[in-house]
Amino acid sequence: MDYSSEDIERLPLHQFTEKAYLDYAMYVILDRALPHLGDGLKPVQRRIIYAMSELGLKAGSKYKKSARTVGDALGKYHPHGDLACYEAMVLMAQYFSYRYPLIDGQGNWGSMDDPKSFAAMRYTEARLAPYADLLLSELGQSTVDWQPNFDGTLEEPILFPARLPNVLLNGTSGIAVGMATDIPPHNLTEVAEACLHLLKHPNATVAELCHYLRGPDYPTFAEIITPTAELLKIYETGTGSVRMRAVYTSEDSQIVITALPYQTSGAKIITQIAEQMTAKKLPMVDDIRDESDHENPVRIVIEPRSNRVNVDELMTHLFATTDLERSYRVNMNMIGLDGRPQVKHLKKLLQEWLTFRTQTVQRRLQHRLNRIRKRLHILDGLLIAYLNVDEIIKILRKEDQPKPVLMKKFKLSEEQAEAILELKLRQLAKLEEMKIRGEQTDLSKERDTLEKILASDKELNKLIAKELQTDAKQYGEPRRSPLVEREQAQAFDETILIPADPITVILSAKGWIRAAKGHDIDPSSFNYRAGDEFAYASRGRSNQTVVFLDASGRSYSAPAHTLPSARGQGEPLSGRFTPPNGISFLYTLLDEPETKYILASDAGYGFIASLNDLYSKNKAGKAMLTLPEGAKILSPVLIRPDTDHYLVITNAGYLAIVPIAQLPELAKGKGVKLLNIPSSKSQEKVVQLQAVKLTDRVTLVAGKRQITLKERDMEFYVGERERRGHKLPQGFQNITQVEISAPPATENVTGDLLTK
Repeated sequence: MDYSSEDIERLPLHQFTEKAYLDYAMYVILDRALPHLGDGLKPVQRRIIYAMSELGLKAGSKYKKSARTVGDALGKYHPHGDLACYEAMVLMAQYFSYRYPLIDGQGNWGSMDDPKSFAAMRYTEARLAPYADLLLSELGQSTVDWQPNFDGTLEEPILFPARLPNVLLNGTSGIAVGMATDIPPHNLTEVAEACLHLLKHPNATVAELCHYLRGPDYPTFAEIITPTAELLKIYETGTGSVRMRAVYTSEDSQIVITALPYQTSGAKIITQIAEQMTAKKLPMVDDIRDESDHENPVRIVIEPRSNRVNVDELMTHLFATTDLERSYRVNMNMIGLDGRPQVKHLKKLLQEWLTFRTQTVQRRLQHRLNRIRKRLHILDGLLIAYLNVDEIIKILRKEDQPKPVLMKKFKLSEEQAEAILELKLRQLAKLEEMKIRGEQTDLSKERDTLEKILASDKELNKLIAKELQTDAKQYGEPRRSPLVEREQAQAFDETILIPADPITVILSAKGWIRAAKGHDIDPSSFNYRAGDEFAYASRGRSNQTVVFLDASGRSYSAPAHTLPSARGQGEPLSGRFTPPNGISFLYTLLDEPETKYILASDAGYGFIASLNDLYSKNKAGKAMLTLPEGAKILSPVLIRPDTDHYLVITNAGYLAIVPIAQLPELAKGKGVKLLNIPSSKSQEKVVQLQAVKLTDRVTLVAGKRQITLKERDMEFYVGERERRGHKLPQGFQNITQVEISAPPATENVTGDLLTK
């Protein structure tokens, strides 16, 4: 609906803004962001190419300053910003951006590392590339419609009569209002073969067409690793994504990257890898450098630390963590022959383009046929003149207005009479008459051929197919992007990248944590904050996960390599975790995830747990051991591979040695009784818990007294878990320490305890 100025002033604001925004949206969609299916160009690209053709900048001509082209395009056809217009021109000249560049540039037109590093338009020069002839060669043959330019002083073509589907060959990307387009480039030979197949077999399926058009073909030589089934789905729906991966080789124990994915910067990739090296996430890489030059546009060299580094695993990690592998969205959205934007699958796209090409060829042939008919009509008049040359000369000398007399005398049309009047005297020779008759013969044959083609769809399709084959042979190139199915890239497990150095994790009484290098250290000799002291330590490797247990039985975990160095006083665990109020951290565990521990409370309950079960990603930790009311958690007991019993002592002086197999393995909980403590003696608590084997020497310390249990003594205390155990001798009711060691090779098996 059109509104006058008075109507607009009276419109409600919401109606006016809605109409204005919709008008703007349609303008952006149709006249700026989306390509047309016919020639695959956006308006700015089409106007730049047309302006260059009008300037005579065909392939083979002299270069002219880019500023001249941009000036003509803006002044005559495209009244927009000069920088935006120049950037569109640059893009069509970059061999690494366009699969088939439309412009041949001279000067600095940017680089793969920085496509926008091109020189200003006053420095660069350009002319059309030979490929542009596929768009322009039929322009002056009434093949397309024309429209006035923005000020009505000139005319410009609405479309170019493309001889191949450029919308697929070079692809494009753009963002409109409410929609976008991402069409990948393709190989010219493959596209032409798909068109030929569809021309001969109109009922062909997308899968059949994909036998010829196998996938996108980007300007770079990187691999397309998208599986064939996914590529087929993309062409069946018009949407999806394509993955590209860099190509590398091994040269003298070095990794050399020779091809990068489309629109990927080598400098950025080097930065990404260098950042990982700085963060010590690539300990197997010694150096990386860029050796690219004019002969080798892409040559990035990675030096592993040694020959033992698995190159394929390293590259798989880099594919997953850097731009050496990238994904590209596919959204084949374009303006169709009906003037509407639509996402098209492969068959519909090629069908519509073949319709466009058929109409173009018909208009071209009809244009030529009309010219031939007109020329034959003129030649008929000229022959009449040659046959009656004396009489015509007499009329010319006698009549003031010879044209109507000639028309009446010889039954000529106005065009024929005009042609006779424009003849020169030399053209009245006998030789000229022979030339005219020869031209009549040739043109008559061509006229008959054109009429035959235009009257037959079969003949028309033959001509289109022949021209497609000719253009494919002239402009076709081998595929650049090989189609290779690869396994999915996967980054290294972080623990693999961390050095497995021996460390000792030290916990203070106030809950401060730190890690010292090595195992041969004395944690109690370190400096502690005022009022603080050593509480607990565990030994392990820097690539393991450390577990913390608090007084409530909750477990927390963190990567050991993230702990602060023991050179300082560490950091408080309260900064990493949020235990319940007033609860302190008591123990640390550091070992392999499958290591087994006995978790128990002094109330006499416990179970076996894997260290892996104690891991928690939650800052609030994980409820691991359920404590009965008033009970406290005991120090976790490591179950060594050679231990098969546990030793438990209560404050009432009872000792029991029980097979570890009688304890259940749980993920969490309260556990079961370690030995039988009668309920009437609820004040009885477990004071010592150790994992042993029956051949160990166990030394019990009670104050200043100590006694050693040998193998026969150990067997005396062995019993079932439900048993009470045996009471220790008088004087050993309050055991403060248990020491376990291997027996000497010549030890007497007679027990000390039984003989006392």
